[in-house]
Amino acid sequence: MDQTTSLALVLAAIVGLLATIIIMGRQRRKNEVEGESEFAVSTEGEKRCPNCGMGNMWTDTTCISCGHALR
Repeated sequence: MDQTTSLALVLAAIVGLLATIIIMGRQRRKNEVEGESEFAVSTEGEKRCPNCGMGNMWTDTTCISCGHALR
């Protein structure tokens, strides 16, 4: 392998790394702006505590976090 080919491979690797860093930074900023997680969260079957907002099982009568009575 001659010197020109080696230099071209090194430059291609650097460009690839920079592109990856830029893409990951954009995704991180997008998630911070939207305030949403990449992962889905289901609250089906839960009761929200009116006092602290903690999700509890629908069968619970008191909040698992603060002990407040649930409806």
